[in-house]
Amino acid sequence: MTITVILHIYVESNKLDNVCKLLNNIHEVTDVFEVSGDYDIIAIITTESIQKFREILKTNLLKIEGIKAITSSIVLHTHKKSGEILEV
Repeated sequence: MTITVILHIYVESNKLDNVCKLLNNIHEVTDVFEVSGDYDIIAIITTESIQKFREILKTNLLKIEGIKAITSSIVLHTHKKSGEILEV
C-alpha cells in the first residue's frame, strides 16, 4: 500500500530556490510547486507507509535549512486525478 502526503511548506524568502532544489533531490518527493498564499511551497510525497513518511520527515525534510514550518495532509481517498474520475 502506498500513501500520498501533501506538504504545505513555509520558508525563509531568501532560501526558497535552495529549498526547492533540495526537495527535488528527495526520491519520494514527486512534485514541487512554488505557490502563492499562506505557504510558499506545496510538495507531494508518495511512499510506502506512514512510518516511511515519518522517517523522511525526520531525516530529510526537517533538516533542510530555510524551512520554517511544514503542515502535512495524508490523502485518505482520491476521487478525481488528472481529470479522470476514479471509483468511489
